[in-house]
Amino acid sequence: MQTLNRRSRPLALAVSLALIPLSPAVLAASPDAAGAQYQATQRYAIPAGPLGTALSRFAAEAGLLLSSDASLTAGKRSPGLHGEYSREQALRQLLAGSGLEFRFTDADTVMLQPASGAGAMQLSTIAVTATRGNSVKGETPQKITVIGREQIEEQLQHSTNRGQILSNLIPGYTPGRQKLTNSGETFRGRDALILIDGVPQSNPLRDSARDGYTIDLSMVERIEVIHGASAEHGLGATGGIINYVTKRAEAGELNQHAAVRMTADNEFHSEGLGYKLDYQVSGLRGDWDYLAAASVQERGIFYDGEDRTVGIDEISGEIQDSTSFDLFGKVGYWLDDNQNLEFSLNRFELESNHDYIAVAGDRTRGIPTTSREATPPNDAPFNEATTANLSYKHLDWRDNQLKAQLYYQRFRAQFGTHPTAFPYTDAMGNSQLDQTRTESDKLGGKFTLTRAGLFDDRLKLTTGIDLLQDTTKQVLAQTGRTYVPESVLHNAAAFVQGNIRVMDGLSLHTGARYEYAKLDVDDYSTIDRSNVTQDLVQVDGGSPDFKEPLYNLGVVYQATDRIQLFANYSEGFGIPDVGRALRGISTPGQDVDTLVKLQPIVTDNREIGTRLSGERFDLEISYYESDSDFGERLTQVGTTFVGKREKVEIQGVDVSGSLRVNEAHSLDLIYSYNEGKSDTDGDGEVDTDLTGFNVAPERLTLKWRADWNDRMSSHVQLSHYFDNTFSDQTNANLREFNGYDLVDASLSYRLPVGRASLGIENLLNEEYISYYSQTARDGDNQYFAGRGRTFTLSYELDF
Repeated sequence: MQTLNRRSRPLALAVSLALIPLSPAVLAASPDAAGAQYQATQRYAIPAGPLGTALSRFAAEAGLLLSSDASLTAGKRSPGLHGEYSREQALRQLLAGSGLEFRFTDADTVMLQPASGAGAMQLSTIAVTATRGNSVKGETPQKITVIGREQIEEQLQHSTNRGQILSNLIPGYTPGRQKLTNSGETFRGRDALILIDGVPQSNPLRDSARDGYTIDLSMVERIEVIHGASAEHGLGATGGIINYVTKRAEAGELNQHAAVRMTADNEFHSEGLGYKLDYQVSGLRGDWDYLAAASVQERGIFYDGEDRTVGIDEISGEIQDSTSFDLFGKVGYWLDDNQNLEFSLNRFELESNHDYIAVAGDRTRGIPTTSREATPPNDAPFNEATTANLSYKHLDWRDNQLKAQLYYQRFRAQFGTHPTAFPYTDAMGNSQLDQTRTESDKLGGKFTLTRAGLFDDRLKLTTGIDLLQDTTKQVLAQTGRTYVPESVLHNAAAFVQGNIRVMDGLSLHTGARYEYAKLDVDDYSTIDRSNVTQDLVQVDGGSPDFKEPLYNLGVVYQATDRIQLFANYSEGFGIPDVGRALRGISTPGQDVDTLVKLQPIVTDNREIGTRLSGERFDLEISYYESDSDFGERLTQVGTTFVGKREKVEIQGVDVSGSLRVNEAHSLDLIYSYNEGKSDTDGDGEVDTDLTGFNVAPERLTLKWRADWNDRMSSHVQLSHYFDNTFSDQTNANLREFNGYDLVDASLSYRLPVGRASLGIENLLNEEYISYYSQTARDGDNQYFAGRGRTFTLSYELDF
């Protein structure tokens, strides 16, 4: 297998990026460079028309998030915008004669309100691209979370652990594993569909649980989260959708950003040191916009709260003791006032440095798995992902908004060497063990047509067609043998979604989607695995298929100016892990059509909730139930996981809120609780508790943000994970969860040139065993402690 030398290449890139702050352009930057950027002008060509359409076009070109009550722009028109304007000048022109005014709530977010200033509400109406009709946050019948760049930056100041960042910001998401694998990370007790600009990253045919690391968060502008089962983007979203929306060009012809982060453990061990370097350049020139970015990160070994090395997961893969880089580019062109063409390409790689092996702990004595320096067998585990995306949109095609998207994703995930499986004899006649690699290639398209203003502005209708071809296999890296045969999934779907304004304050949301999928697998033979009763079994191929209609229905009622009620029923679906079934055959004379029942796992999501909004606070509370009559639950059997096809029912509560104490201080709250049961004996009754592999712990997170002056700000967050007992867990080692408290903090200061910050993860140096290790995976080699106190020092510069 061809491998990449990441030892020398990241070092060269690191040196190059580190020298950026010393360039003449940077040294000449003034303390007010950031402020001057927002006074920069750019050329606009926005035609007169509906005010909402004009503002959406402007926000896209200016790189702004627009927040308002949607009723403010209803029925109003804009005179358009042509020529060179600053952001403020452009907004004044667009809003001329509308009776509205604007104010910036941060550098990239602007809020509209009546010109008198009375009655302004902070209910965000940011268009959520994860919904096919660009639904508005705060006006949907299901819970939607939009995580802005400012929130992402706050988290990155003390941690780059993707899973933990999502857990800190999204109710119902399990604690991050702090590993390369996201196995056991669930959303409302089920799987989340991961997207990048709408391009699927998940691999349903052979779920390698590696789809979490396919892009660096420095490339992401915001994260859109749809809570609960959804079929809007096809299969995989039984727990919800997490869509990473990539950055876009900033105003001005040339904008550059550079950042340096240094990380150290509590005792400043040299083996625990790490760094991260980011660089970005973007701009607007005429009808063109462009963005290019690069990021490289070197992670040292992790240390727990007792100053012990955290155990290495030799098989599933690690983010500690690893090197990663990300290269991202995006270019867009406005064909005319309404038509835009955009292409983006992202290449992400993360590979273990392969310097440590695991040292078994002792679960009965409470001693966690640790690591020691040594070279593991064979090649290092890695993730490699390439995502290419070509999109076209027409804002006014015969009074419709048209969107077309073509995409390609190439994904490779290599695992470590299993201690007992995949034997072979090398060229020297020595007995060896092999390692697996999952290979997936996706090619697809999405086509959406939206028409608003129908029936006296009471109906908004969205229709579309989705196409996908997913080719997946799992091979043995050292010998090239096929472990899971190549499987090709052909998927086509058509959908329609309607948003109906029944009366003032009451809206109905309903839609349907029809799915067709076919799986093609050729004849194949199993390999020598040494851990099943019979290997080298010949299996006949086949082409199983399915057809499935899916529905959703929701209602939103604006009871008062401050109180909104919502209710929703939606269906999402997945398919069984086909690879697990195909690779595990041990009985001769079978065929794929018989073995693989390509029956979709349909999940019904029911949700009710309320949104409360005051002048200084926002609060959203929702209760949900998630049921599947033919679900899939993973359980540990020996050293592997086996899928159990069982009826599953899950219920839970999500609470999120914020309080603006004054202009300088704000508080946030997140609370989540879920529980579930499954039918383990096939009698149709759900009577066995789901374990920590499926459901998240009860959690309360509190956050405090403070702007002490125009230069210094701070952020503190506390997450409390409650104790729990899984009474029906047959494995006594996984029955009890001992909760823990994690505190993170950061302090940021704007210097005469640039900004510096100090972040501390696990401020109190809590010694704890991860939720997954306590409740989902038995074995002394999987008894992992969480990371102890960790310091991150950052410096960022815009120029």
